[in-house]
Amino acid sequence: MDKIQEMRSKILELNRYRRAYYNRNQSLVSNAEYDAMFEELEKMERETGIVYADSPTQHVGYYPEGKLEKIRHPVPLLSLDKTKEIQELKKFAKKNMVLLMLKLDGLTIKLTYEKGRLLEAATRGDGETGENVLRNVPFIKGIPVTIPYQKRLVLSGEAFIRQDDFKRLQEVLRDENGEAPKNGRNLASGSVQSSNPKHCQGRCVRFMPFNVLEGLEEIREEGRGKCLSILEHMGFSVCPYIYLEPERSNEETELWVQHLKTAAERKNIPIDGIVAIYDSYRYSESLGRTERFYRNGLAFKFEDESYETVLREISWTPSRSGELAPVALFDTIEIDGCAVSRATLHNLTFIKELELMSGCRIQVSKRNMIIPHVEGNLDRGNYEDTYPKLCPCCKSPTRVYVRETEKGKKIETLHCDNPGCESQILRKFVHFAEKKAMDIEGLSEAILGRFLSLGWISCFQDLYYLRQYRKKIIHMEGFGEKSYEKLIKAIEDSRNTDFAHYLTAMDIPMIGRTKSRELSKIFHNNLDAFEEAASGDYDFSKLEDFGETLNRNIHTWFADEDNRNQWRDLQIEMIFHEEDIHMAERKDNPFSSCVIVATGKLQNFTRDGIHNKILELGGIPGNSVTRKTNYLICGEKAGSKLAKAKQMGIPILSEEEFLQKISSL
Repeated sequence: MDKIQEMRSKILELNRYRRAYYNRNQSLVSNAEYDAMFEELEKMERETGIVYADSPTQHVGYYPEGKLEKIRHPVPLLSLDKTKEIQELKKFAKKNMVLLMLKLDGLTIKLTYEKGRLLEAATRGDGETGENVLRNVPFIKGIPVTIPYQKRLVLSGEAFIRQDDFKRLQEVLRDENGEAPKNGRNLASGSVQSSNPKHCQGRCVRFMPFNVLEGLEEIREEGRGKCLSILEHMGFSVCPYIYLEPERSNEETELWVQHLKTAAERKNIPIDGIVAIYDSYRYSESLGRTERFYRNGLAFKFEDESYETVLREISWTPSRSGELAPVALFDTIEIDGCAVSRATLHNLTFIKELELMSGCRIQVSKRNMIIPHVEGNLDRGNYEDTYPKLCPCCKSPTRVYVRETEKGKKIETLHCDNPGCESQILRKFVHFAEKKAMDIEGLSEAILGRFLSLGWISCFQDLYYLRQYRKKIIHMEGFGEKSYEKLIKAIEDSRNTDFAHYLTAMDIPMIGRTKSRELSKIFHNNLDAFEEAASGDYDFSKLEDFGETLNRNIHTWFADEDNRNQWRDLQIEMIFHEEDIHMAERKDNPFSSCVIVATGKLQNFTRDGIHNKILELGGIPGNSVTRKTNYLICGEKAGSKLAKAKQMGIPILSEEEFLQKISSL
């Protein structure tokens, strides 16, 4: 539980940074600190096996909040895993041809062409939902409105401002406070995502494509590099890249990386690293993806510079789980054009190891040019424990919790064990109302805090009975008839929900948005069936990518009487969508509860279609072949999954054989 609290505080802090970065074009912390926090969170998730729904490790970017039209990405635009080690870059290449290209520092955009005309321009957003920025395309250099290709073409690339252009813009542009823009990335992002095209005009925003997502099927077998060269003939200025041939040494790999870096500097192209991606589309697709990354690429990040400043205070913020998160407040320094004055300190162990105290000189970096991180202490030798003995929120005694990592290192964290701590309760309500949970628009942290302080809500059910306070709410500051009715409508609309959103709202450790969706398919949106399994001896570890820790977390959560009561009582307020499960219940169905992977080109199913059919049969669609895989359905041009299935002795069905089996059911 204490480890969970530590994770929650990190998630809250990281999400605050993400929201500011992606939706407000504000860099609250340096890249270095963000990456350090992110890496620490990833490590904790690996150690515990717990992954929360709102963890930044499970998402790309941040859900767009602007006034532009929202666009859903049928295929998620995910990020890439990162490394700072050349040997890891070489190891990634293995025996495959790899493209090394610039990792442009800007805003990712997806373009869709039909019959030679540009139909859609969308930002990446959170990877699944972006914003329509088509209106601003005329003011972005490098995006042709028409192309000499008549079939459907979908490509992704980066919108950015060259460094020399940004320096000129800094001299003339001022915001509402009279300040010049701090960095080119934020200016490019803000310009492209502006609802007023005039704000994009004259900003020198450029676009470079770096990947073909759909189309050019006639030449895709020739590789990714060939597709990019075709884009150049269509009028695009493609992101610079070079081929890295298989079995290159670390020295040769480093030489090519430096060559690209030098080329970017010479052309004033802003970058924050180098991307390695497999040239072969077929091999890339065979690798699949994680919840956050595609496995076909790797981002190589440059080392970060450190800056000296003075630590003034260590603040402690209670999280939803009760862990107190330490944050360093120091004299403001400028890193990569951003004013930086705070950085997470992770835990007590981190503070003690660096001997951090108010007044000491510290070194701060911006890891990977995103997140501020305290790298060192220049004034060691006078350390004393100064952590708060009382919770800053509820004034309850704090407790130091010691845990041991798999490698035997002891980590100390500070906690408030008071279940009635207002900060913890508030953050639980905030999670419940989030879009990925019950999706109650307008129910902000500030509003929830006011309702809690007035005693109007003490459990989630109370939210659905706020009408009794109608007169009082209307007369609250910031409210009126219209805002009240809008809020109540959002609350009432949330009653109409589904299994996945409801399960996410319960905040079971490791059950996030993705896992909730998978469980909704496996249990066919039947909450009673899931509760019976979770309260019984159902082995969730047999499911694809679930594991023993998740299995244990589900059973532990449902073993708690308060959790079970909350689970059942709240359902009274909801209207759930249900699916037909007759096929799954048939006793002669050999695919029920089986993990089934499909590979190759299928004649009778799309990729989503075969997954839906597997779910209809009561099976579990898998993305990769593992020891848990029960069947492999094999289409034309099957690749590595087929070879792996043969090696592991997994039953292989042709598409025809699969259809024959299900036709008799």
